[in-house]
Amino acid sequence: MEIRRYRKEDCKEIVKLFYKTVHRVCCNDYSKEELDAWAPLKLDLEKWNTALLKNYSLVAIEGDKIVGFADIDESGYLDHLYVDADHQRCRVASALCDELEKDFNSITTHASKSAKGLFEKRGYEVICEQQVKRKGLYLTNFVMRKDKKY
Repeated sequence: MEIRRYRKEDCKEIVKLFYKTVHRVCCNDYSKEELDAWAPLKLDLEKWNTALLKNYSLVAIEGDKIVGFADIDESGYLDHLYVDADHQRCRVASALCDELEKDFNSITTHASKSAKGLFEKRGYEVICEQQVKRKGLYLTNFVMRKDKKY
């Protein structure tokens, strides 16, 4: 597996991975309506590309396929961490996080119910549970934080 910086030409594949991951991996924790609100079939590629180029964004590649992506902003907010449904528990998320976390003393994320356990295993602590409004529905996620131990 190779980890590299995000490129504009990755956007279309990343958006497909995002949709597939949310709908297949998170289906036990969220309703179909919640999944559709979180990850609708049609997404604004321009908006996604702009956000990913602004942040420190990485992709994980196996062969010629993107199997995961993640990004963090300059404040240490880890915004996205998604791994292809067929590559869960293959250390893709860990490899992406290892790279993103190394330059920050403190990192915050908003973890889904599905991702909460992964972040806890990485040393993140729940600050609070919150309800995020998406297309008129309220989805539960968790504000989590990790501080480097010296």
